[in-house]
Amino acid sequence: MNLPDAIRSATDLADALQRIITHFSADRGTIHMLESDGLLHLRAASRGIPEVVLNTVRTVPVGKGMAGLAVERKQPVTVCNLQTDVSGDVRPGAKLTGLEGAIVVPIFRGDGDEAVGALGIANRTERSFTEDETALLIECGRALASCPAARA
Repeated sequence: MNLPDAIRSATDLADALQRIITHFSADRGTIHMLESDGLLHLRAASRGIPEVVLNTVRTVPVGKGMAGLAVERKQPVTVCNLQTDVSGDVRPGAKLTGLEGAIVVPIFRGDGDEAVGALGIANRTERSFTEDETALLIECGRALASCPAARA
């Protein structure tokens, strides 16, 4: 079974996220979905993310932080090292995760370009994500958008 199909068969968003993290040999991840209030709401997070960070990212405005920028731009936002990034794309609290290499992709509905959420994964070490990995993550996002749990 390919990864997008495995995501569609996941029991819930936390299960889907864990499958993605495992496939990419990542250490942490999050799923945010855009809700009627216009904010991204944290719907799944891997274990090990500090509570202070979780409190900060429970809701994210579109255009703020990596998740909000991925949705606003409708394109991936990636950094090789969260700890040393100076691009302005990373919120100051992201350093509290202790993570370095990170990518957040928009979650698109169907085959279109309507961004309905953000999928992020990260590693404890520096990491750059390849074009193939990024494309697969975007397909994973499309699979997440079709999960009944994502619309709950």
